[in-house]
Amino acid sequence: MNIYPTNTCYLGIDIGGTKCAVVLGALTDTSAMVIAKRRFPTPNTPAATLAQCIVVGEELVHSHDERKLVALGISCGGPLDSRRGLILSPPNLPGWDTIDVVTPFRQQFGVPVALQNDANAGALAELQWGAGQGCQTLIFLTLGTGLGAGLILDGQLYSGSSDLAGEVGHLRLTAGGPVGYGKAGSFEGWCSGSGIAQQARSIANEHLTSGTPTRYCPTFAALDQVTAETVGRAAQEGDLVARELWFMVGQRLGQGIAMLIDLLNPERIILGSIYLRQQALLEPTMYASLRLEALPGALHHCQILPAGLGEQIGDYASLAVAAQAFAMVR
Repeated sequence: MNIYPTNTCYLGIDIGGTKCAVVLGALTDTSAMVIAKRRFPTPNTPAATLAQCIVVGEELVHSHDERKLVALGISCGGPLDSRRGLILSPPNLPGWDTIDVVTPFRQQFGVPVALQNDANAGALAELQWGAGQGCQTLIFLTLGTGLGAGLILDGQLYSGSSDLAGEVGHLRLTAGGPVGYGKAGSFEGWCSGSGIAQQARSIANEHLTSGTPTRYCPTFAALDQVTAETVGRAAQEGDLVARELWFMVGQRLGQGIAMLIDLLNPERIILGSIYLRQQALLEPTMYASLRLEALPGALHHCQILPAGLGEQIGDYASLAVAAQAFAMVR
């Protein structure tokens, strides 16, 4: 039986450091459909951001008034307090210090509203509609600009005693190395988009200094333009230095995942963003590292998969939080 009433809709708000997205969706037990979506650059202040999200949300809802809005979900990078609806100074949102984001939407739309960090939201979406369907214990790794995990344990989202469970990017993998989450050699430093770009710029600088530029950074002028995407493209085009960098990232990815497998013995680990785009580069060394590091029995029972919702995971993540808000009042 479908728990979601027909002729209804759900609003998802995705607040990012550079862009926001507002999504209107229709849900069933096994699928989600994006009806309409609007993206825009994140305004300079929390008040302006929330105001614009509300205006855009109203426009989307009114343009599909054949459906009744029944719940709203907000997805944002942490740290945050989902129980009180507060965003607590995320590094990618300067000035967002203890901002109540739930109350303005609840007052404006008059429907249940929930807030989750982006990793938890992604885990909920993959559990309900993606590669986690039918699974009781899974880990979703964001693998985007930063690195975080959403944990589904025994079929339920686990957020910890203070909403900080799953901050695996802070784990230290090596004594030194690229900095992520304020810590040299961290999982985020080695395997996030910002960490990969950091490593690439360092390697490129060495090669430029020695007079042997790499394809992904041929001149000093282009040094600030190096990103995980440009390094991935160079590796796919045969740049040996870029391929060596991805080899290292794959090793560290396997090392970090092995810790999670040994600790939580999950059925599935689902990888988003960077892994979706660079699976061919990462997978061989990731598995080689896993075979060295993880308990064989736990590794044998764990599937490692790309996000089933693909590049649209952010849209479905915020809708999954809306579904959570709806379920809380049923």
